[in-house]
Amino acid sequence: MKYSNIPLGTVIQVVPSGVRFNAFDRDGNKYNMIPTYIRRNAHENGNAMELTEYASGRRYWKEVSMSLFTDTPEIPIAEGIDVPEGHQEILDFIHTSYKLKPKSLVMKELKWKYLIRSAVRGKNIMMTGQSGCGKTMSAKALVRALDRPDFYFNMGATQDPRATLIGNVQFKPESGTWLAESLFVRAIQTPNAVILLDELTRAHPDAWNILMPVLDEGQRYLRLDEKEDQATIKVAEGVTFVATANIGNEYTATRQLDKALMDRFTTIEMDILNDEEEAGLLKYMFPSVEEKLLEDIASIAHLTRVESTNDSARIESGVSTRTSVELAGLMFDGFKLEDAAEITIYPQYDAAGGVDSERTFVKQIVQKFISDGSSDELFTEEDMDSDA
Repeated sequence: MKYSNIPLGTVIQVVPSGVRFNAFDRDGNKYNMIPTYIRRNAHENGNAMELTEYASGRRYWKEVSMSLFTDTPEIPIAEGIDVPEGHQEILDFIHTSYKLKPKSLVMKELKWKYLIRSAVRGKNIMMTGQSGCGKTMSAKALVRALDRPDFYFNMGATQDPRATLIGNVQFKPESGTWLAESLFVRAIQTPNAVILLDELTRAHPDAWNILMPVLDEGQRYLRLDEKEDQATIKVAEGVTFVATANIGNEYTATRQLDKALMDRFTTIEMDILNDEEEAGLLKYMFPSVEEKLLEDIASIAHLTRVESTNDSARIESGVSTRTSVELAGLMFDGFKLEDAAEITIYPQYDAAGGVDSERTFVKQIVQKFISDGSSDELFTEEDMDSDA
């Protein structure tokens, strides 16, 4: 039966991209197996589409009001469960929160809702993913969506963990010695605060040791000194910690996080954008830049990412979304693609090895898009496979 692997009642939206009409559900899954004319008609009529079936059992897509895609139905509460006061309000907020996600952040609805839910429930959140994929942007978007007090700490730039997380001992002849508490001490005492611990994998292990009891659900305190009789600071009600981490051998100056520390977090892995998603993001951010140029940038990034994941990869990492955005910004400011690549992409790759170097390989990818710019298929994944 056609579409038999898709649940009945699935609702999708059609999003045009150039001459194409792509169909997605709320989680970002693509449904381009549907005939193009059906998708195009739905878009032109301003409708969504829902999978239904005839009495004969044959399934088909019918046009429905766009409100069925944009509105989230009320989540029923199971009978016989002791529901805490305000629970339905929390459910309503979580499951209608996708509209609060900024358009410049490409994140599937399921992961965004999980991010919101974790914060609302006071969970510690670890955002992981490749460099430049939007981890910090997601954390900042969360702060704006919740409209809570927020504090930012760049753990990778912390030279003295105790000074940053606890404070410094001060001395004046007239008043003696005292502890000047850090901003972090004030942050953890702020009810409902969101505290961003950026680049946690670049932090000194001493910082991790200090954070252990702070992040532990059963402790949630910060001791100002190691002595048993010293005061401890309790973490205020509703405080949420959001950390970002680059995890993997390709990240220099990062450390393998302690398993006990990792267990104190709920992990949300950021997705790597495909070429269509990246092009859509760039078109949203730079609508006045020629569409073909933005699509070329997205294709270059995609091809490097595909190559970096091959078993016999000739480069260790792909071009990040952050770099793609910088490239598009240079296009916006009148730079040519070849010049923009020269100052943003190539320095990221090792030139050792001459014609066999990573930099030469990446230059070959870029050159395919600036030689004549006439074809969408100048450098395909099949080409890369055949060269391997």
